[in-house]
Amino acid sequence: MKNYLPLLFLLMSMSLDISAQNPLSEKQIDSLVKAAMDTFNVAGVAVAVIKDDSIIHSKGYGYKNIDKKEKVDQNTNFAIASNSKAFACAALAILVDEEKIQWTDRVVDHIPEFKMYNSYVTENFNIQDLLTHRSGLGLGIGDLMIFPDGSDFTMRDLLSSFQHFKPESAFRTKFDYDNLLYLVAGELTSRVSGMSWEDFVEQKIFRPIGIESSYTALSKMIDKSNLASPHTVEQGELKALPNYQEMINGAAAGIFANVNDLSKWMKLQLNKGKYGDSLENEVFSKKQHQEMWKIHTSLNARNEERYNSHFAGYGLGWFLKDVRGNMHVSHTGGLPGMLSKTVLIPDQNMGVVVLTNTEPGGAYVFTAVTNAIVDAYIGLEPKDWIHKYNERLQKRKSKSDSIVTAVWETVKKANRKNLDKKNYIGTYKDPWFGKVNVLEKNKKLWFECERQPKLNGEMFYYKANSFAIKWEYQDMKADAFAIFKLDEEGMAEGLRMKGIAPDIDFSFDFEDLNFERIPSEEEE
Repeated sequence: MKNYLPLLFLLMSMSLDISAQNPLSEKQIDSLVKAAMDTFNVAGVAVAVIKDDSIIHSKGYGYKNIDKKEKVDQNTNFAIASNSKAFACAALAILVDEEKIQWTDRVVDHIPEFKMYNSYVTENFNIQDLLTHRSGLGLGIGDLMIFPDGSDFTMRDLLSSFQHFKPESAFRTKFDYDNLLYLVAGELTSRVSGMSWEDFVEQKIFRPIGIESSYTALSKMIDKSNLASPHTVEQGELKALPNYQEMINGAAAGIFANVNDLSKWMKLQLNKGKYGDSLENEVFSKKQHQEMWKIHTSLNARNEERYNSHFAGYGLGWFLKDVRGNMHVSHTGGLPGMLSKTVLIPDQNMGVVVLTNTEPGGAYVFTAVTNAIVDAYIGLEPKDWIHKYNERLQKRKSKSDSIVTAVWETVKKANRKNLDKKNYIGTYKDPWFGKVNVLEKNKKLWFECERQPKLNGEMFYYKANSFAIKWEYQDMKADAFAIFKLDEEGMAEGLRMKGIAPDIDFSFDFEDLNFERIPSEEEE
């Protein structure tokens, strides 16, 4: 059990120093971050805070790589994952200002091969629909094409995939977070501008506002000496992971950035698209900024007494809500071993960004740290966010571990006496994910994906007509069930899948797969 007494004294001292809209000192932020890192076992963190157009805190903590013991600083680059989405929306806003597109343009007018799950949605799907998570499709649908990294799916594959997905809600009626449609937005940016999404963002956003050491793609980073490595935790020990390979484009999650440069990005946002000593220059107009910070898709507001929130929703690349009468603009990002959060409070003219390089603890660090800093600016008494989120993490981990352990205990005890592997061996095909093979390998049943090479692993009989797959890929916990559909003779005709752990990342959307067995030549 962790000793929270030092943290309690820290919070008590903070409560004596903080009055309404009085920020935490550098020393207090240092203590807060270090306590969070220790509690959640995180290798490295970087934090920046801006206020009234000035950077008042920009600092790194811990290590870029736990093995090399290289320290994080304010210029250390992290994968910011879905915090890239706001850049994708800003890129399109620039094209709107240039009168090359309108937000209400139909996607098919710019990408004729784009095809959704029915003709009405295809014909009416506009550019803003790409950005607002209201397509009618389910949470993270199709992410297995890009997650984990290393697949061979192309933009052509992605554009043809949407017609095969089954909607979970009516078009434009419900929020379900999506990544693939942001990749389509990146493709649209490229087709309209005549340059890659990465080059467009670099030339139209990065260079004008002075972002000099962040990158729109890992391949653009020639000197990687100040790049943070992703990490995970295995049996309580930190383990460095390889860098995440690039997606089809960077619009959903491709940017690598540091807190020093992201401070300039936060300033641009707070200044409604303007920059320069006298705000004489403009990246995007105030009108487009208002469009990005307008709720397009409603969410349920968590009306906590502490924050007295009344509304919540998603704009264009940003989550929006009110906290104690202040507008709260934010986004998070997550890739294996890389987790980040940006929060802007325009009424206080302040912002904070937290970058981390460890999963799962990074998500709890960025929430605890941003909450504490924002609370100070809006005049709230300190709260022990670290303790609160550690309780939540331990409860979640305990529940997940018990379920996963029970599955593998069942596997150990399973009766395989009448199991005939031949009934399951074969090739299966899903309309958008492609082919997988169930085969015998060293006298073991094995699952192999043809287009997603990291999703290969041994199949262990579980019960009835289902198997538990232990992936060779273990950077994230994503082991899955394969549940076979059998004919009257006990021969497999198809299979469905689902994650084993209840807290599996939503991008492992196994439940969206529906494989049908392809008859072998002998069977035809």
